[in-house]
Amino acid sequence: MIDDPALFDLRHQARDGSPPALYRLASALVLRHQMAEAFVLHRRAAEAGLANAQIEHARMLMYGVGCDADASQAVAWLLRAELAGSPIAGYFLALIALGGQALPRDGRINERLMLAVRAEYPPALRAVAMHFGRKADRDDQARCMQWLERAAGLGDAVAARLLAERLQRGEGCRPRPDAAAQLRRQLAQHGVGPLPSVAVPEFVPINAQPGQLQMEDVLQPVDLTLQSARPHVLTVDGLLSADECRLLIAASESRLQSSRTIDPNDGLPLAMDLRTSSDASLDPILEDVALRAVQLRMASAAGVPLSHAEHLTVLRYEPGQEYRPHRDYRPPGSLERDRPDAGNRLRTICVYLNEVQAGGETEFPVAGLRVAPRPGRAVIFDNLHADGAPDVDSLHAGLPVQRGVKWLATLWLRQAPYRNF
Repeated sequence: MIDDPALFDLRHQARDGSPPALYRLASALVLRHQMAEAFVLHRRAAEAGLANAQIEHARMLMYGVGCDADASQAVAWLLRAELAGSPIAGYFLALIALGGQALPRDGRINERLMLAVRAEYPPALRAVAMHFGRKADRDDQARCMQWLERAAGLGDAVAARLLAERLQRGEGCRPRPDAAAQLRRQLAQHGVGPLPSVAVPEFVPINAQPGQLQMEDVLQPVDLTLQSARPHVLTVDGLLSADECRLLIAASESRLQSSRTIDPNDGLPLAMDLRTSSDASLDPILEDVALRAVQLRMASAAGVPLSHAEHLTVLRYEPGQEYRPHRDYRPPGSLERDRPDAGNRLRTICVYLNEVQAGGETEFPVAGLRVAPRPGRAVIFDNLHADGAPDVDSLHAGLPVQRGVKWLATLWLRQAPYRNF
């Protein structure tokens, strides 16, 4: 008896080396977690000139799936697919370029994204919609709504959730609660619930020409407020927009698990009463341009290249949950297991994603400082001294949530590059 008839049939179809058949077989193997064989088959189809296989082969190289990660080879394959006319390849080149390592962070990002928008690629539509959603110009707000609507119509559930919130609140349009309710009912049929209520009182505006897509706007400097010199703590209100806060919640809530800490002896995750929240660490393979742009905005505000950032972590604290006093720099045992060449955690940036009814402040006991949660507000602090030595004064805590729920996004930034691109 054949254990997997569908896979058997795909292998039979691929015997003659047909690139489309090789691609279908490789895709099936990925779903079955047989990555090494899938990598080889995608490469065979890619070498035969199949653009979809070139893109998938490149993505495996980007993230080290079934192979060693190699960003330069990934770029080479994507450029071949783009030259053959694939706007989707251009989208992934734009995603890589946002990191400023394997490709320059230049105007090609905008050109490639717009080509992907014209090809109605939903992640591109969503990313561009969110970019224009930060602009105050009325026409730009209309563009945001139009592209969210188009992405939602193409089956993008995240775009649909963002659109429902805007329709409910009248952001970029007149309030349309009936349309929002209908959209939420459609999402519920697919097991997708509503987002928490998020309204950012203000966010850092984009100083750019209306009607222009300029992803480099995420690098614009922001006005930081010094809250403490010892430890060094800064804040900025409205770093993220409501769309961006909602995006981070939507991207993480289905992946939440009980939070753990790092065992100082062996560097392995450890469940402790010290930390009672839930969190989701977003694997880079799940990143899209919109998520990557948010992380670039956070890293830029913290004054550290995005390449130095660990995986973005989104946390949820329910009533009574907390993170007792701790420090973010990592013990030697944990560094040996996780990119030791990247050094320790130089700096942390946290962004509150929603309104907390009571409690949930971030406390710095040495400074006698408490930072209250406010949607879009970022708190940035140093974990190390200028000479790289751990700063014991960086002790901090997430105080218990008294009422409501607290959502928080955290990006830990290393001393040297951590990411491949």
